[in-house]
Amino acid sequence: MPSFGLPTNLAPILLLLASNIFMTFAWYGHLKFKSAPIWIAIVVSWGIAFFEYCLAVPANRIGHGTYTAAELKTIQEVITLTVFAGFSVLYLHEPLTLNHLVGFALIVAGAYFIFRGPL
Repeated sequence: MPSFGLPTNLAPILLLLASNIFMTFAWYGHLKFKSAPIWIAIVVSWGIAFFEYCLAVPANRIGHGTYTAAELKTIQEVITLTVFAGFSVLYLHEPLTLNHLVGFALIVAGAYFIFRGPL
């Protein structure tokens, strides 16, 4: 599968980053529009999520030769938390607390063990 002219170890990361931006808006963007009917939020969210899948599926196809499925999932989760933290602060104007940062750090520690290899 073509990797959009990028190295096969970088293409999945960039595609997952872009897909997570779409998915974060699909899942949480409607929270700024609570007066809109829920069915509109659902339809718009599904429309946004379509583009997320158009990026996530190729990311995993390209990346699976370079990374294991567990590594791809770990990359995706770390990216998701990073994107969500920025989204939460910049778009929803919600603060990140020390508890959030400690929780995120523990997930990053888990990612370390996924990538470090066998114990």
